[in-house]
Amino acid sequence: MNDASLPERNNEGFLENPQAWAPEVATAIAAEDNIELSENHWEIIEFLRGFYQEHGMAPPSNRLFVKAVRQKLGEEKGNSIYLMQLFPGTPAKTACRIAGLPRPTNCL
Repeated sequence: MNDASLPERNNEGFLENPQAWAPEVATAIAAEDNIELSENHWEIIEFLRGFYQEHGMAPPSNRLFVKAVRQKLGEEKGNSIYLMQLFPGTPAKTACRIAGLPRPTNCL
């Protein structure tokens, strides 16, 4: 999938329409950040998409993202280091962009 076939995105790379997301879109967006999606990535992506469906929003900050992952997937995965290794930079923001969700409200 090349840039031309990606759904419309804003200037930060977030999808304009979250319903346009598909696994192939996630793979293409992740590749832009030099991230090759593994099972561990997909587990977090699926968690985020479920969280969004349940709450109507993404976790609003990195701290709440880590806490939500910890509550759902346990201490091993619900920690900043693990999530930063999967999604470098600002994990909540990077993971939400790849998962096709809106930008978390409190992420810089």
